[in-house]
Amino acid sequence: MHFPTPNRIRALLTAGALSLAPVVVRAQSVRPATPQSPEVRAIHLVGVNHVDQYDLLKSISTQTSKCRSFLLRPFCLVSHSPTFEFKFYLDEAELRRDVLRIRLYYWKRGYRDTQVDTAVKRLAPNQVEVTFTVNEGPPTVVRKIAIAYDSTLLPDKVRNRLTLLHAKSPIDLIRLDSMRVLFQNELWDRGYGDAVVDTTVTVDQAAHVADVGVTLIQNRPTTIGRITVVGNQRVNTTTIMNSLAFKTGDPYRQSTILESQRNLYESNLFRLASIDVPPQYTTVKNVTIDVTEAPLHEARFGPGLNNIDFFQFQAHYTSYNLFGGARRLDIDGAVGNLFASSLQGRGIFRNVRKDVAEASDSNVAPYLQPTYTASIDFRQPAFLRRPADAAGFGLFAHRSINPGVFIDRGYGGQATFTHTVRVRAPVSLNYRYEINNVSASDVYFCVNFGVCDTPTIASFRSHQSLSPLTLTGFVDRSDLPFSPTKGYVARVDLEHASSLTASDYRYNRFAFDGAAYTHRSGTQNVYTAHLRFGFVRALASGAESGVLHPRKRFYAGGANSVRGYGESQLGPRVLTIDETTLAKAQSLAGGTCQLTPEAVKFCDPNSPNLKSSDFLPQPLGGTSLLEGSVEYRFPVPLGLVLRNIVGAVFLDGAVVGSGNTGGLPRISAIVKGTGAVTPGFGFRYESPVGPIRVDFGINPNRAEDLAVVTAVRDSTGQMHIVPLSATRNFSQGKTLLSRLTLHFSIGEAY
Repeated sequence: MHFPTPNRIRALLTAGALSLAPVVVRAQSVRPATPQSPEVRAIHLVGVNHVDQYDLLKSISTQTSKCRSFLLRPFCLVSHSPTFEFKFYLDEAELRRDVLRIRLYYWKRGYRDTQVDTAVKRLAPNQVEVTFTVNEGPPTVVRKIAIAYDSTLLPDKVRNRLTLLHAKSPIDLIRLDSMRVLFQNELWDRGYGDAVVDTTVTVDQAAHVADVGVTLIQNRPTTIGRITVVGNQRVNTTTIMNSLAFKTGDPYRQSTILESQRNLYESNLFRLASIDVPPQYTTVKNVTIDVTEAPLHEARFGPGLNNIDFFQFQAHYTSYNLFGGARRLDIDGAVGNLFASSLQGRGIFRNVRKDVAEASDSNVAPYLQPTYTASIDFRQPAFLRRPADAAGFGLFAHRSINPGVFIDRGYGGQATFTHTVRVRAPVSLNYRYEINNVSASDVYFCVNFGVCDTPTIASFRSHQSLSPLTLTGFVDRSDLPFSPTKGYVARVDLEHASSLTASDYRYNRFAFDGAAYTHRSGTQNVYTAHLRFGFVRALASGAESGVLHPRKRFYAGGANSVRGYGESQLGPRVLTIDETTLAKAQSLAGGTCQLTPEAVKFCDPNSPNLKSSDFLPQPLGGTSLLEGSVEYRFPVPLGLVLRNIVGAVFLDGAVVGSGNTGGLPRISAIVKGTGAVTPGFGFRYESPVGPIRVDFGINPNRAEDLAVVTAVRDSTGQMHIVPLSATRNFSQGKTLLSRLTLHFSIGEAY
């Protein structure tokens, strides 16, 4: 780059460059330079309008004392002890350099006449606050930008996408350098490994305008030459070569270099894996793969305890290089509900007997038996020596319970083939065969399966197969794994189950899930949007004709869906009520509710002595879903002290349709159903394991007339499922507090 640099600008650049080293030193120590240095309790920025204040604060050396952790914040409010706070002290020499750092920060972003003044105010004998008053001045704007390149090499669409600097915008050197790197990477990715990009800037200081020139010099096409592997001891060189997305003679592309390095890391065989292409101005690029191996085996096990599942024990084993070739074997197992018969009902532990309708020993015993999950998964990367392909298979079994509701048993196997179309864009074909057996009350099958006649329910209690064939496509073009700020992710699932897949449950299912992210340049303000769409149609064949398994229906509501509702509570629902509670109700004709199969249906679910809490809303799921969300994330005022706190406001909405779609549905058919739009707000704490998220969704408090189902016995002791004649007018609550739905989770909603 060539800049006409007047003496004052040259001096500013020199002072700014010399000030970089003290920043590192100050970042390593929070002790004062002298014992008399006062503690900095606050920093104020005045006149900062066109740059990000938080980013500007990171560029200076002076810092404020701050709480060591968000979790210690309550203690920091009442005590400024070093036990709870990181202490930072005023260094006057660094403060003077900070003036230059701020001017240099603005200069790089197009504000070349910025002036900065400082003021130090004493708050206490050993405490001060520092104020930086900034006069930004007029920006130097881009008058014109000229990009010289071979028009046959780059399409106009690509050129426009990579052009970050535009006419009439400030001459931002950070953006210009990013633009130079993007163009150079694009040329490298097109097989021109020696391509360079030159930039020139000519400034008219008096007129505050600049002309920018960008020249793309592609030089000659380059190819991959000799590939050398070093550092491996136990992992075969052939295994490493099979993980590479390139071979000798292929065009040299930066994307394949990065994809190969990602493959090496994802194999978990290496602590470090670097792909080095030494600087060599030649058409053939020799490549060196330097690896540091990691342990090839991993084992974990340990006990657990909670008041719902009693004692548990988990174990995990992984072999990362089984029989060589980076073949991976994962074995997982967990046992729960241990010692339930001895602990249930004692102290903090769940009283299972109270959850079972007929609490006889024979009825309670199945819910006190151990639960378990077990799985064995094998994965073969570079399937058939193709780095873009992978194959795997697995076996699984489980037994889970919800006391008084169901006992779910299942076992089976699955096989998967994955082809990576592009970087972070795999397509997978999966077949899963599961034999499922559910032991539950008639009400459970009536509510969840939509089957209420006794003979059909008896068939569902036998072993049924759920065996779909699924085609999945996924693409990830987001910038960060935990909290994306730009880009997009999308996933499409096509699922089919029929006699051809040996499934008793037969259906076709489609689902799309996508999210997009963008942000204001140089800020922490992130705009996100999310769309989820799908439908499922039961096939009219087989013994379970027209019946959908609850897992294959669509649900809305929850921490990652419409946050004004609880988990899966938006959509078709039915209310269930225990017969003993319903006994308090009145009859529709007056008098007392009679608990017989013939009379109970005339009980009034809206009786004054029945509360909403007496009814349990059960989600039925839908056959179609249209869901969308928008969210705005922003730094909160606490960011000056706790810079890892982010606020958010959002608007979520969904429509869950019910009924058979009858084939590929029209949009008008999908949007007919139960829907709602809910606003909300929340906070995120950016922790090392990802955002710890607290969201408050505001329920619209729309009362719904919901069907009510109960179960009663006849004189012979046989259980009957009886839907009541009248519906219940059901709502979440009348007060604002009762309408707030709290969600606490780790990770962003999407």
